[in-house]
Amino acid sequence: MTDKPKKKGYDFTEVEAKIKEFWEKEKIFKTQIKDNIYSIDTPPPTVSGKMHIGHAFSYAQQDFIARYRRMNGGVFYPFGTDDNGLPTERLVEKLKKVKSKNMSRTEFIKLCLKTIEEIRPDFINDWKNLGVSADYDKCYSTIDDESRKISQKGFLDLYKKGEIYKNKFPTLWCPECQTAIAQAELEDKERSTYLVYIKAKVEDGSFIIYATTRPELHPGCIGISINENGQYVKVKSNGESWIISKDALEKMKEEFDLELEEEFLGKDIIGKKVEIPYAEQTVEINHDISAKTEYGTGVVYYCSYGGLDCVQWLGRHPEAKPIHVMDESGSYTKGLFKGLKSPEAREKIIELLEKEGSLIKKEKMNHAVNTHDKCGTDIEFIATPQWFIKLMDKKDKLIKQGNKVKWYPEYMHKRYDNWVNGLEWDWNISRNRHFGIPIPAWECKDCNEIIIAEEKELPIDPLQTKKSCPKCGKEATPEVMVLDTWATSSMSPKIASNLVGDKVKLPYSLRPNAHDIIRTWAFYTITRAYLHENKIPWKDIVISGIVSLKGEKMSKSKGNVIDPKTVLENYGADALRFWASGSKLGSDLDYQEQDLVAGKKTATKFWNATKFVFMNLEDYDGKTKPKSRLETIDIIFLNKLNQLVQTCTESFEKYEYSKAKLEIEKFFWKDFCDNYLEIVKKRIYNSQGDEKISAQYSLYKSLLTITKLLSPIMPFITEETYQTYFKKIEKGKSIHTSSWPKAEGQIKEIPCHADFDSFSEVLSQIRQAKTAAQKAMNSEITLTLEKDIIKNLGETLKDLQEVTNAKEIKEGKFNVAFIN
Repeated sequence: MTDKPKKKGYDFTEVEAKIKEFWEKEKIFKTQIKDNIYSIDTPPPTVSGKMHIGHAFSYAQQDFIARYRRMNGGVFYPFGTDDNGLPTERLVEKLKKVKSKNMSRTEFIKLCLKTIEEIRPDFINDWKNLGVSADYDKCYSTIDDESRKISQKGFLDLYKKGEIYKNKFPTLWCPECQTAIAQAELEDKERSTYLVYIKAKVEDGSFIIYATTRPELHPGCIGISINENGQYVKVKSNGESWIISKDALEKMKEEFDLELEEEFLGKDIIGKKVEIPYAEQTVEINHDISAKTEYGTGVVYYCSYGGLDCVQWLGRHPEAKPIHVMDESGSYTKGLFKGLKSPEAREKIIELLEKEGSLIKKEKMNHAVNTHDKCGTDIEFIATPQWFIKLMDKKDKLIKQGNKVKWYPEYMHKRYDNWVNGLEWDWNISRNRHFGIPIPAWECKDCNEIIIAEEKELPIDPLQTKKSCPKCGKEATPEVMVLDTWATSSMSPKIASNLVGDKVKLPYSLRPNAHDIIRTWAFYTITRAYLHENKIPWKDIVISGIVSLKGEKMSKSKGNVIDPKTVLENYGADALRFWASGSKLGSDLDYQEQDLVAGKKTATKFWNATKFVFMNLEDYDGKTKPKSRLETIDIIFLNKLNQLVQTCTESFEKYEYSKAKLEIEKFFWKDFCDNYLEIVKKRIYNSQGDEKISAQYSLYKSLLTITKLLSPIMPFITEETYQTYFKKIEKGKSIHTSSWPKAEGQIKEIPCHADFDSFSEVLSQIRQAKTAAQKAMNSEITLTLEKDIIKNLGETLKDLQEVTNAKEIKEGKFNVAFIN
């Protein structure tokens, strides 16, 4: 094998590998706990095999903030991985080619833990390659012993307070994953289906008409509802009497050739019995608030747990008894549809209803259905024993807690409020899975007594520990369910603080949060902080957007996914971070390769500019100032630099890193490279004494300041320039542990009225004139400037003369005359 030829110029591959090794070896990001340390409740990414571009986007943005804060007094920035729950279980099944259902819980948990330990180092390395400056020695896993202990203790605390209860209740259920899920795990997907209009025979011989998208649930039908105060009619259709609302008559009369028989109020038919096709029992017509005469036919049919509306209907009609027609796999258990899943059962019953004449109409339609966000399966409602945290009695209080947190951007706060206001039931925290944190409880089936673990026993697995009922003395049944992963992740501030002996207290300074998990991680963490400590979990929350490609959200199914590993190999971490810094908080960002090219060019330009500067600073100690004052042009440039420091500081304080990046980029390319370096070049080469020292002082100070300002966004190139050029003078171990530049105020008493922008504007006009004349920039000229401009430029006129190679400057109308 031959060695690869060494690249000329700045080699980001070599530099990033070297700098990453330096950071780790020297423990640059080691946590030093101080009073009022800036603390970040870092999102623990799910161990899913590798980082995706959305991770790179949002974690780079939070790292901008972490690096800025580290330079302003220190930061608590631990790293965590979310290892428990369904995603890990599925990953282990895929990697190890096993099925959890075919293994004992103990065996599968051991396999999961072993697999996590195998893959976690490579997984974490993706974040290190991106330059995420977390303290990786302060790293937690949401399934390790300490996290299990903290999560289980949280369960015990809330159970003792009466905030957790167990109940057999119709819950959101994923037939594919065969577990209960929480409302926050729902994702709407559009499905194509039929809206079918059905007639059901009433005891008086007429037929009541209703419409549904779930006819396959007819075996579990438990009710027919109308509006008792609404206007209903009997109409003739092919010799049959149909009952519909008066509003529906206007919509249906032409299609079905309906003839009005009589009008009546809904209350006139309340209590009449109805035979529902393929139902196990007859039902009675009743009143319910959900029935609207203007919607559909004005008649609504209800089955056991067909959806949220059915669950709510059952709550309003306790006299109706549910009929369970589906098992935990989503298969029907009774009658003609036994063994079928909903799509097959729906197709079969529509066919049967058509044959027997009960189906009078079907309409093809698209509608949104609730699916499980982990697997995309349509959810069902199935009644199983589950554990819940009480939420419905606290919605107003949780809104108030959300109001205490400062949201960036503010408009994202509305998503939180909308979520809380839209809650329909308590938080289901139990999952019917093998892998996860066991619920530390046992139950005596004879006494209906719940027994919970003692704190000193934690962490504990009830399947491995026997408990007796305190009432009857019989052995209690261990809880087999595990906690929802969010029930643990919502304790992330406590889990992270545990890494440093609980020295970091609520509220943390910051929570970085993607906007798609406001309803989960943000909401649940606010809830837990309130329930456990009556506090908010953090003072500020910053919300990141998502990455799109050509305006579309990236997804594997669309084949429009960008692999960050490939981006890092081709462009480097600094370039990727440069791209990520181009998006404001809360804003989605379209992936554009040209932004990566720009980032790569900026890194190269920065390296070359630094080399050029230090070629002319070999005899300079970084501190010496001229014995008299600085040169005027240097003063107005440093004033411009001071404005940049102030703008960047204010921007970072408000988490507006994109504004800071834009200002730094503009200043570096235009003001520093294009203008100032050219302005001082001759003075550096040809002058001696104070004139040269003034240029050297200004160059050193400005370049060091730019390096520091750019370091949160492009940490590798700035560290490399610091280690190569600045360290021997500054003595600090790393640019990232140095102090953030301070805005020092304007340098006054300048013997001219110009600022650097007005000087640069005149310089630009002269350059444009040379370009238009197709002359080289070093062409000799005679320059004519208006009187006011000459006066404003004052002492900087000589700098303008040198940089433009003007042999003479005259007073008059602006003109550039070339000397042959």
